[in-house]
Amino acid sequence: MLNKNVKYFTTGEFAKICKVNKQTLIYYDQIGLLSPIMKDSKDYRYYSLAQYDFFGVIELLKAVGMSLKDIQQYMAEKSPENFLELMHQQKEIVAKKRRELEMIENIIDVKIKTNEEALHLNFDDITIEYFPEETLYLSKNIEDSTEEQFVKAVSDFIEELDRSQLDTGYPIGGMTRREQVLAGNYDNYSYLYIEQPNPREGHPYFKAIEGEFVIGYHVGPSAMLGETYTRLFNVMHEKGYELGQYVYEEYIYDAVIKNREEEYVTKIMMEVKKLSKHSLRRTN
Repeated sequence: MLNKNVKYFTTGEFAKICKVNKQTLIYYDQIGLLSPIMKDSKDYRYYSLAQYDFFGVIELLKAVGMSLKDIQQYMAEKSPENFLELMHQQKEIVAKKRRELEMIENIIDVKIKTNEEALHLNFDDITIEYFPEETLYLSKNIEDSTEEQFVKAVSDFIEELDRSQLDTGYPIGGMTRREQVLAGNYDNYSYLYIEQPNPREGHPYFKAIEGEFVIGYHVGPSAMLGETYTRLFNVMHEKGYELGQYVYEEYIYDAVIKNREEEYVTKIMMEVKKLSKHSLRRTN
C-alpha cells in the first residue's frame, strides 16, 4: 500500500529522472537488478527517490566496463566494506582508461602534426639537414631475415608496442646498415624503429646519432627505390659527403592516406659525414 507521506514515481516518471527509457527499468526489474520499491494491486511499478542513487551506481559501474552479471553479483553480496573495495577497484580502472585515452590523444596529435607537415613538402626536393639526437625504440635484429621471418618480426614489434604502450603515433620505419645500402640491398633492414620523444625508463632504446642527413622522398612502389637512392647518392657526392652508419626509411603516405601504391611516399634519411680533404683528393 502506498505511503502518502512518501513521494513515489511511476516507471515513466522514474525513467525520465534517470534519463533512460522505460524498457531499461523493466529489464532491470526482470533480472532482479533494480526492482520497484512496490507494486500496487494493478501491478503498476513504483520507485522511490532513494532508488535514484542505486540506479546511478549501476550506471557508474556499467560506464567503467562492469557487466550486468558482475553488478548483479555485487548487489547480492553488498555491504559497506564490499562497496568501498569495489569503488577502489573501479577507481584504478578509470585511472588506467584515462592513461590510455591520453596516449590515444597524443597519437592523434602526432598524426595531425606529421600530416600537416607533409602537405607542405615538395617530394622532388633533396636536402641536407642537421638532426639533433633522437631516441628510437628498436625491434630485434632482422637483417637477412626471410619474408616469413620479416612478417613475424613486424607482427611481434607491433604487439610489443601495444603491450608496452610505446606507440607514439610516429610511423614505424626501417633502419638499414651502410654496407647493405652500398650493396643495393635497400630493403634488407637491420631493425624496425619508432620515434620516442619521451622515452620511459625500463625499456632498451637506441639513440640515433645526431648529425647531418641527406633527405629525399621516394614516390611509388618500393621496387623502384633504387632510382631515388641513385639521386640521393649523387647529391651526397656532389656536396662532399660519404654515407654514415645507417639509412632510415619511413612512410609519409601509405595505405592510410592513399589507395594506390604508386602514390605512396617514403621518406629516406641517409646519415652522412663530410669527406676528409685526403678522401676528397683521392675521389677527384
